[in-house]
Amino acid sequence: VQALAAKAKVAVETADAGAIARTVPRDAVHQGVALLTAPLEDLDIQDAIEGAAAPRRLVLLDHVTDPHNLGAVLRSAAAFGACAVVVHERSTPPASGVAAKAASGALDLVPIVRVVNIARTLDELGELGFLRLAFADEAPEDIGTADLAGDVVIVLGAEGEGLRRLTREKCDLAVRLPTQPAMPSLNVSNAAAVALYACAVARSR
Repeated sequence: VQALAAKAKVAVETADAGAIARTVPRDAVHQGVALLTAPLEDLDIQDAIEGAAAPRRLVLLDHVTDPHNLGAVLRSAAAFGACAVVVHERSTPPASGVAAKAASGALDLVPIVRVVNIARTLDELGELGFLRLAFADEAPEDIGTADLAGDVVIVLGAEGEGLRRLTREKCDLAVRLPTQPAMPSLNVSNAAAVALYACAVARSR
């Protein structure tokens, strides 16, 4: 650690585990090391998709409030090459230690784009040529019927509540995952992983 810090020109202060625990948030897993750094840079949609290889993939979370889910979605987004995860500015948790742990390094790979208005953002993405794909358990169409060859934004709602009405209305198509009737729904982060995999398969064809 000392050698890496010196190379990066970072000052090192030795402290015991108790002092570190009192410095970081209560839910942080510090393992005896903590770094004081600036917040991640804020990006907008244009910044996030600029220079991305086509077809571009985005994940949009509609009022998903669990930091574990946010982190897990970021991990899947990194694994399957999504440009960014788009979230609501006020209802989404910060990129905390909990989210970072669940993301397993993906916070450094996939930007979080925080927006004030989900509906307006979906309008913007439609104008940019993205297929806005809403996921709902009761949707009549399976994701396998959707044309995923172009730019796609995967739109997922909070567990239990699902997508809000206006969010769903702003989407081009509502689809469901091919789950069994006995267990029709998945955790939102698992649903994101399956949807991103479907998009990755379509990209490789």
